[in-house]
Amino acid sequence: MVKVPHTLQFVTEFDETHPTAQRFLSLDKDEQVQMLESMLKDLLAPKIQPAIDHFNENGSWAILKVSA
Repeated sequence: MVKVPHTLQFVTEFDETHPTAQRFLSLDKDEQVQMLESMLKDLLAPKIQPAIDHFNENGSWAILKVSA
């Protein structure tokens, strides 16, 4: 099976005047991205998995997967 990786871009907007947002924004960019991607994986992936399973139900030539 040949794998073709593709990306879906998400953007999170922060109110830079909010104390919690300020703490987050004080992290370096790599830490910010890691934290946001981890949250998306933990919160969003389980919610969309049933839809992905449905899409793949009769898949004979291509299968969609969420990867880390």
